[in-house]
Order: sequence, then structure tokens, then C-alpha cells
Amino acid sequence: MLPREIIKKIRRIQIHTTRIVDELLAGQWDSAFRGSGIEFEEVRPYQYGDDVRAIDWNVTARSGRPYIKLFKEEREVAVMLLVDQSASQGMGSHWQTKREQVTELGATLAFSAIKGNDRVGLTLFTDGIEKFVPPRKGTRHVLRIIRELLYCEPVGRGTNLTKALDHLNRTARRRSIVFLISDFQDSGYEKALKVARRKHDIIPVVVADEREVKMPNVGLVRLRDAETGRMVTFDTFSRANRRAYEEHARQKMEQRDALFRRLSLDPIHVYTGEDFVESLQKFFHRREKHR
Repeated sequence: MLPREIIKKIRRIQIHTTRIVDELLAGQWDSAFRGSGIEFEEVRPYQYGDDVRAIDWNVTARSGRPYIKLFKEEREVAVMLLVDQSASQGMGSHWQTKREQVTELGATLAFSAIKGNDRVGLTLFTDGIEKFVPPRKGTRHVLRIIRELLYCEPVGRGTNLTKALDHLNRTARRRSIVFLISDFQDSGYEKALKVARRKHDIIPVVVADEREVKMPNVGLVRLRDAETGRMVTFDTFSRANRRAYEEHARQKMEQRDALFRRLSLDPIHVYTGEDFVESLQKFFHRREKHR
């Protein structure tokens, strides 16, 4: 039996994210994702104006007249949320941490999926796999996903995107829509991302905090790497130090985004303390326009 305060928190997230789905994202999920897979249905005689690339040459050869293949959209897809639960997700210089932002975002995507009659699953990862919830339908299932997002107590502290993507490829046998939600504070995952990209529809969701890219002038500060525990003293009085910090962050972002471009991935960027709905709406619009 869940404690009353946990039930209240899950219920609050359910009400908030359902409102977002119903009022702000209504219809956009289907426009962006419906029919992401297709399956063969039948053939019919070729008609003037048909796409010649759809000609079924085997049937054409047997019948002596051209036929084309007709396909139908798959009416149900599987959606997987791969969610980073590493220690760096506790970062938050505004009213919420990255983990809290991710919970709201994940719940919104899950409710959008089931409203579109799709199945949704969850993988929580750090430098290992913390939790795996297979894709299913229904509100009760989404409430379980919210509970796991809220109250996961990860064993690991680091980030290993390669392990998360390898686990996806082992468990998701059919092509799935995959939201890879992380701050991407990892390296060496390009090969695993390439392999997953060939099989699945991968959508990177980059969750960041303003202080990770811009350092204010607040004097001497002690900084601790949440994932390694390493401590450093940083003099923010120095303009050169602040510029070096921001340049290092900029280079890491450019390397990450260049990888996404090479793999033709369209990322979603969200920041703590900001409303992620606009970012989702822009992404859905781009996706619909591209389709």
C-alpha cells in the first residue's frame, strides 16, 4: 500500500500532465507519430500517376500487366522512455531539479502515447539498468511509470548511455519510438546510438540546467561532480575562468549536437525552471511537417 503523500504527488502529476495533453498537445501526437510503421496490405492494377517505385515486379511479371503494392499504417506502436537517473539529475538552480523536470516530461509523453492508443514502457538507467517496465496500455500503467520516475532509488551514480541503448536493442524486438531522456554527460556511446538508430525511431531529449552552461560571478565556490564526487575550488571572480567554463560547456554541446546531426536525429532541448510544453509543440510541428 502506497503512503498517502506518495499517492497525492502521483495524482497531482497525473492531473497536471493530463491537462497538458488534452489542452495543449491535443492531436499533435497522432499527427507526429501515427503510421510511423507500415505493413503490406494488397496489390492493385497500376493507374496513371501512381508512384512507379511501388510497382510489385513479381506480380507484374506473372500477370503481364503492372501492379503496385498498397500499404496500411500500423495503428499501434510501442513507445519506450529511456530515462537517465544518474546523480547529475539532482542538479537544479531554479525551482526544480532535472529529475523533477524529467518526471513531468516523462508523464506527459506517457499520457500522450496512451491517448493515441499506443503502448508505453520505461527503462531507468545510470551506469547500469535500474528498472525495466515493458510497454503496456492504460492509465494504471502510466501511473506506475510515474511512480517509478518519482521514487526510483538508483544504485549507480554515473551515466552509461551505451548500456541503456544495448538493453533497448535486446528487449525491444519490434521497431519502437524511443525517447532517450538524459543530460548526455557521457562519451563513447556513438556506436550504440548508431545501432539503435537503424532499428528504432530515436528522439534525444536533452535536459539541462542553466548553471551547467553559464557561471555567474559569485566569488570562490566549491563545486562537486555529482557522479564522481570530485571536488574543485572555482574562482568565479575571474572573467577568464568563467569564459573557460562556458567555452568547455559549449564545446561539449557542439560535439553532442554534431553527433545528432550525423545520425539525422532531431533532439528536444529542455531546461529546468522552464515550461517544456513549447519545446514539445515545436518538435511535434517539425515532425508533422517532415512526415
